[in-house]
Amino acid sequence: MISKEKVLTVLETDILAEGLSFPESPRWHDQRIWISDMHTGWVMTLDLDGNLEKIVQVPESPSGLGWLPDGRLLVVSMIDRRLLRLDPEGLAEVADLRRLASFHCNDMVVDDQGRAYIGNFGFDFTANASKKPAELVLVTPDGQARRVAGDLFFPNGTVITPDGQTLIVAETFGHRLTAFDIRGDGTLGHSRLWADLKGLYPDGICLDAEGAVWVAAPHPGVVFRVRQGGRVTHRVKVSTKPYACMLGGPERRTLIICTAGSSIASGRIEIVEVAVPGAGWP
Repeated sequence: MISKEKVLTVLETDILAEGLSFPESPRWHDQRIWISDMHTGWVMTLDLDGNLEKIVQVPESPSGLGWLPDGRLLVVSMIDRRLLRLDPEGLAEVADLRRLASFHCNDMVVDDQGRAYIGNFGFDFTANASKKPAELVLVTPDGQARRVAGDLFFPNGTVITPDGQTLIVAETFGHRLTAFDIRGDGTLGHSRLWADLKGLYPDGICLDAEGAVWVAAPHPGVVFRVRQGGRVTHRVKVSTKPYACMLGGPERRTLIICTAGSSIASGRIEIVEVAVPGAGWP
């Protein structure tokens, strides 16, 4: 798709931090960048000068991050398929998702009510298992969990529009962005194609104030901005493979990109300034 569409703007990044194992799920919160360094198990923060701080270690690999209305951190524990909450005393289980998630849990978006939407792999792709569809699981702040969407091929990065009415999820092995209406009780309906991304594997995504979505696609190794329907407007050059992106900074105009190569400690946080600020959740 990238080669067929006219790309209006090409941007290049600066390296903010390096030496990480595999940074994922970037968030902008409390004037800091938050990331899950998956292979070391640490949830970390860094400021815009690149100073890193370790917050909490998740033994079974952290992924998606979000916050409850009272400010407590939520984090997905991937391998044991749990949603955890960071209390003053330490990590506590919010929900055990082993009965609801087909395989390892992954990215997550948390709305303004503290409702968490969590995707999962669906199958063991690292073992070259046959592709199987997966689910989105909704977890409410009191720990109630249920499936709210199915038949998604590796539901990954997820965003919610500023009005709280629409959820958009990247289907990595579906090569598309899919949208849902969000009902009042948090369940999802009216599934529809938001953008066809043939030949690309969308991973992490974020939303801007014009309703466009920034997409990190590790295969073939591009970051791009796409409008509903599939028109690409911007492309970003990165140093290795991009896995996730987030709009942050004081004005939410700093595009934060998590990248990693094949070697140990090749993970980086790359940044570039963009014209349109971020919007919605995360």
